[in-house]
Amino acid sequence: MSDKPGNEISEEEAARHASKMAKKKVARDKMMKTKDGEKGLIIVHTGPGKGKSSSGFGMIMRCIAHKMPCAVVQFIKGAWATGERTLIEENFSDLCHFYAMGEGFTWETQDKARDIAAARKGWEKAKEMILDERNTMVLLDEINIALRYEYLDLNEVLEFLVEHKPAMTHVVLTGRNAKEELIEIADLVTEMGQIKHPFRAGIKAQKGVEF
Repeated sequence: MSDKPGNEISEEEAARHASKMAKKKVARDKMMKTKDGEKGLIIVHTGPGKGKSSSGFGMIMRCIAHKMPCAVVQFIKGAWATGERTLIEENFSDLCHFYAMGEGFTWETQDKARDIAAARKGWEKAKEMILDERNTMVLLDEINIALRYEYLDLNEVLEFLVEHKPAMTHVVLTGRNAKEELIEIADLVTEMGQIKHPFRAGIKAQKGVEF
């Protein structure tokens, strides 16, 4: 431990740290030389924690920042006025097509046939956007919920992603309870955990945080 005050370190500690980081850089550079491939990824954000859609929209904003065409298809939250939708439609509609196809959660519509019809319509639009090779990325927001409630045929979705998705197109699928079969074919899967949530303390969904 350094006897220097505050955050100061000794010359010996500085040299030891520099040597350690130099070795780490050599190992890292060697590893990165083997990582030169590119492909369109199937990306799944799932789990009970907050941030699945937010992360997906973060990647969409990266695409927009790089001037890369992209698209969003919302399967559940289409009835909501969200900040993401407003931002994209008012400022970046030339780069990102935004389709709000859902009508709310199933307990709000209370009409299964209507929910299924909305999901099917959303899936047809999703396929159209994915097959359009001008789109670098397509975000299928909350599609995992539609699959969970069997509003969409899981095998059809899997077959399309495996057999028909263009090689360089990224597809992001969000929503809790992602199907194991979807996780199996995905290239990148992140599970959002929940440790604390304000809803449990009586705090409602708030603008700028949830929507």
